[in-house]
Amino acid sequence: MAARCGRALTKVGWTLLDSPLSTRAGTGGRLLGTRTLFTGGSRARTGLALSRTAATGAFLLGGGLGLYHTVKRWQQQQHFAQEPQKAEGDALKLILYQYKTCPFCSKVRAFLDYHGLPYEIVEVNPVMRKEIKWSTYRKVPILMVDEVQLNDSSVIISSIKSHLVSNGKSMSEIIRCYPEVKSKNDSGKEVVEHMNKYWVMLDEAELLQLYPEKGQQKEEMKWRQWADDWLVHLISPNVYRTTAEALASFDYIVREGKFSSFEGFFAKYVGAAAMFLISKRLKHRHNLQDDVRQDLYKAVNDWIAAIGKKRKFMGGEQPNLADLSVFGVLRVMEGLQAFEDMMNNTKVKHWYRRMETATHDHQGRQ
Repeated sequence: MAARCGRALTKVGWTLLDSPLSTRAGTGGRLLGTRTLFTGGSRARTGLALSRTAATGAFLLGGGLGLYHTVKRWQQQQHFAQEPQKAEGDALKLILYQYKTCPFCSKVRAFLDYHGLPYEIVEVNPVMRKEIKWSTYRKVPILMVDEVQLNDSSVIISSIKSHLVSNGKSMSEIIRCYPEVKSKNDSGKEVVEHMNKYWVMLDEAELLQLYPEKGQQKEEMKWRQWADDWLVHLISPNVYRTTAEALASFDYIVREGKFSSFEGFFAKYVGAAAMFLISKRLKHRHNLQDDVRQDLYKAVNDWIAAIGKKRKFMGGEQPNLADLSVFGVLRVMEGLQAFEDMMNNTKVKHWYRRMETATHDHQGRQ
């Protein structure tokens, strides 16, 4: 296993030259004021004099990335999370610490649901975060796999996939293949990255089983990174596009998040106002058009064009990790105007409905 990890890490090590850490970030949700939108995580200073509570309210769909999905889907996931079903890897005890509206958490849920892996959800209060007080890692998602703690949504997905495909390798053994690399970003702040987080750690025979056609693994990795490095940038500017949309977004966050009444009041009104202003800065930061919907439409249509007309999913007959990542990011907008506009003005609808069925029916169990 050590030699296998070494070979895989040697391959991806060269990407350090082309992908400096100053342009990448760890994947997770954190409070505004420290991090706000994305480069695989969030990173923009708000410059606003928000109170601690208001900043927290501003996080969920800004620092966690302004993201949401419907109560119906949540109930389905909650129901499945408690079902004692048999599934591959069902010996694992999985506990997911999350913000419900965090896109990275949504990615992990999509992956676990698709593969039919029962898991427990612990909703984290974004103000006190007492649910993860035991951890030195202060972001979400966190996935506890028995006694092993996994951080960063892409590392979580890659390592669990490695476990499912490999021949009984332990999670402790697999997670050692994803070392942390520390550096400083352009602002001088220390950041932690896993440069090989889009790799699954398998031997040659296992890789051939998972990726039988040439180029499949490279394509999957490319679009997983695209979801983290670009697609997520488009969410907040779209869901906070107008004051009405910003208020509707935070109304959903407050109803579905773990807030006290006092926290919820400030999160809804102060957070909505703050994120409306912040979304304008994010639009300029990422060079988006004045009509940010057009950037969202283009990104989604580029994704569908990459799949092509001959495949149901990028993975072929069944979703691959790129499909699950893109779906996880997009579905957090469900129930909002941006989502309806996207479905009506792009070619994503048929693929999206197939993904809903695949995750809801846990088709990856087979």
